[in-house]
Amino acid sequence: MTDAACAIPRTFRFELGAYHHTFTAIARCPRTGRLGISVATGEMGVGGRVPFIAPSVGAVATQANTDPRLGPLAIRLLDLGYPAAKVLSEIQASDPYIGFRQIGIVDRWGHTAVCTGENNTAWAGHLTGPGWIVMGNALAGEQVAAAMADAMAATQAEDVEVRLMQAVEAGAAAGGQPDGQRSAGLLVYENEGFAIVNLRVDENPEPTAELRRLFDKLYPLIPYYRERPDNPTLGRVRDWAKARGIDF
Repeated sequence: MTDAACAIPRTFRFELGAYHHTFTAIARCPRTGRLGISVATGEMGVGGRVPFIAPSVGAVATQANTDPRLGPLAIRLLDLGYPAAKVLSEIQASDPYIGFRQIGIVDRWGHTAVCTGENNTAWAGHLTGPGWIVMGNALAGEQVAAAMADAMAATQAEDVEVRLMQAVEAGAAAGGQPDGQRSAGLLVYENEGFAIVNLRVDENPEPTAELRRLFDKLYPLIPYYRERPDNPTLGRVRDWAKARGIDF
């Protein structure tokens, strides 16, 4: 795996000002190739601005003083076959405000590229591992990113959606942002071209806790939703769950 990080070491901090405050995990499953992103922030509706995924292509998160147009641009370049590092370098070269951005990219091969601009609000930085990135800005401290990285490293055998859920929870438990969180989201795509998890908590005083509640209800049903596109005789999800002792 490779890690492109603005020509700066794998973990670092900046002390200058910006405004948006978010922590995010991005990952590719090494077993299945599925791609996913989990995110939480102090603003509402984060699930509609930060994560961008194209199945079998790549996953991109753009945050801090984000330009949401950078997400689709990065996906287009990944789809052309550019590796993560090349995509990031193209974005850096084309965006005059790159110092205000925080961007993480995981490509179809699990290569990572991440940049925390010098104008992000402290604490801001990122950590990377095999096929994953954790990053955040305006955090309570470096321990938030460290806790997320520990969660990613400790759950390598789990499904990618489980790893991402645990990572964003770990970030919140480690302090998150000083003013708390307001929204959260979890997006995971199957290689076949559809999202197997697409959960958003757009406004809630405890968004990661609410995201966990929703995730725990959905996770046992994922096999059903994975099979149903190819098996329309599968029946109603309520009946499928009841036959397997799942509390629907």
